[in-house]
Amino acid sequence: MQKYKKDGDFSYALGTELTLELLQSHPQQVISVYVHSKQKDNEIYQKIIALCQKNKIEVIRSDKAFNIVNAKENCYIMGVFRKFTNDIDLSASHVVLVNPGNMGNLGTIIRTCTGFGIDNIAIISPAADIYDPKTIRATMRAFFRVRFSYFSSFEEYLQKASEREIYCFMLDGSTNLQDVVRPQKSYSLVFGNEATGLAPEFHNYGKSVFIEQLNTVDSLNLDNAVSIAVYHFVNLK
Repeated sequence: MQKYKKDGDFSYALGTELTLELLQSHPQQVISVYVHSKQKDNEIYQKIIALCQKNKIEVIRSDKAFNIVNAKENCYIMGVFRKFTNDIDLSASHVVLVNPGNMGNLGTIIRTCTGFGIDNIAIISPAADIYDPKTIRATMRAFFRVRFSYFSSFEEYLQKASEREIYCFMLDGSTNLQDVVRPQKSYSLVFGNEATGLAPEFHNYGKSVFIEQLNTVDSLNLDNAVSIAVYHFVNLK
């Protein structure tokens, strides 16, 4: 047991709900499950133990392990799993995140996208680490349901993705989100990072879009902007 490393081969699902989702969706990737002495013998615990037995996964009882990975005080079960790839469907609609820097925001965005039915996330590097336990915990189980791929640049992403409509969300966008009509083919909703947004050259990709707001704030939080945009697009008639 050791602290999470970005360049390592494994990560952690911290908490009962995350560990259960991991065991249900990717049991072949699970290395072991750790149980704290404070864990109650409840229904979800019994489900986890049963899945471990079914898939011949070692259950280790150790309080020290939770201190090593800096688990939160109320975390009494964690699953250790090998990092796996679940590449995006290049023909589907995508949310594209250009250089997202905050792991909590990345996790929340993944949760939002899967909640509204967009389960393909393209991430342009450099970017926050999707495998970090902080990101995974913020997804509230959605990490194990989403498809994701990292790309070295937006140009690389465009070369690999199928023909599609591109919508770049920018404060100085040319089109109000409310005026966007339903795309006739797959689309990509593109967002910049929390600090700087998208660079000016993104005006040259597809259609630049802005979310109308009052001037009482400079901009919306990234995960709020993604939530508004995704909700709008999935409800277009």
